[in-house]
Amino acid sequence: MSSSPSLCTRSAIVTRLRAAGCVFAEDEARLLLSTARTPVDLSSMVDRRAAGLPLEVVLGWAEFCGLRITVESGVFVPRRRSEFLVHQTVALTRPRAVVVELCCGSGALGAAVAAALGQVELYAVDTDPTAVRCARGNIAAAGGQAYVGDLYDPLPATLRGRVDVLVVNAPYVPTEEIELLPPEAREHEPQVALDGGADGLDVQRRVATAAPLWLAPGGHLLIETSKHQAPQTIETVAGNGLIPQVSSSDDLDATVVIATKPAPQGEPPVMTSE
Repeated sequence: MSSSPSLCTRSAIVTRLRAAGCVFAEDEARLLLSTARTPVDLSSMVDRRAAGLPLEVVLGWAEFCGLRITVESGVFVPRRRSEFLVHQTVALTRPRAVVVELCCGSGALGAAVAAALGQVELYAVDTDPTAVRCARGNIAAAGGQAYVGDLYDPLPATLRGRVDVLVVNAPYVPTEEIELLPPEAREHEPQVALDGGADGLDVQRRVATAAPLWLAPGGHLLIETSKHQAPQTIETVAGNGLIPQVSSSDDLDATVVIATKPAPQGEPPVMTSE
């Protein structure tokens, strides 16, 4: 039964969310109360969250790297662990660099990188039109462009060989492990945004294969992976002529493989670490 607006006090919301299994019910109640425009709106939001819809979709936004990233129903919600991918990207990227986010979902990575650096030439790609619609809105302030298509296919041909940074959170959950994910992901996010194939690395392999064609000399591919998959990710990028290293954060349970395209002998790398 739907709750009535009169029952949507903080304590009533917390009680209902706890009964629905929301571990952080008090925090969620605070966010719902601060976001709802009317009591009727609040009642509807509480109903949707109690029914299992991801909190970020109910709110219409996800907090990521201090930004409010717009998300819609059916779009992959950016994870906090991916903030580590942003931090690693920013450390390697100079202002006005050419940055491409593949498998962009809501465009959260690109938006956060652009916000941190102030000015980049930003492009984003995803196969899902709804995700790309979100991404266009989220990267608009940075002057970014978002395209619907498969990996590199929709990118302007003029970018080939001049991309400074490829930042990628490709799906890397093995197919058989999808059923182990929390219901918010398993039931409400598109499987294509989660399923990385038998070993979780199918999309990563495709990204790495073409990366040298698009990266500028000295450019970087940064790709999120898991700790136990990192050796395979490293092998994949190295097999495509890139120089790999791995960086991880225990606090965020995050692992990133950074792969650099070698500059021709005697030519300095395009990018500089900061």
